[in-house]
Amino acid sequence: MNPQAAGPGPEITEQITVAAPAATVYAAVADVRRIVRWSPECVAIWVTRRDGGQPRRFVGWNRRGPYLWFTTCRVVTATPNSEFAFDVTTFGQPVARWGYRFTETDGGTQVTEYWRDRRNQVSRALGRIFTGRAAVDRPTVNRDGMRETLRRLRRELEAA
Repeated sequence: MNPQAAGPGPEITEQITVAAPAATVYAAVADVRRIVRWSPECVAIWVTRRDGGQPRRFVGWNRRGPYLWFTTCRVVTATPNSEFAFDVTTFGQPVARWGYRFTETDGGTQVTEYWRDRRNQVSRALGRIFTGRAAVDRPTVNRDGMRETLRRLRRELEAA
């Protein structure tokens, strides 16, 4: 089986409105190093490849309790003021697609964060090994993390 051919799982989304223009919100999210300030799980990001000054590939370090692991990420969508998304892999195996969509509103910008499960059997097994979780309800864990990430993003951008 081709591990990259694993079909996408269901998409989980969370939304929030940020009192800032879409260009401002997009620029903040597209600077992937800032995710560390908002995410309750991501603790470090190392950009490994840029294109025209914009991150194209990066390594994300994550922590849950005593477990620390890394993933490699590749930007797949970078449409200014509209959408930013990246695919996550571990040891070459598909894990997820994370993304953000931006829609101008009267009150600023509606930000929709989404997560799509892309794991196959190998990446699920690696996840259990590295995160110490035999039966993590990843959609629920990620939804809770998305809510916190979006609240922190809004707090930072509205305070600027």
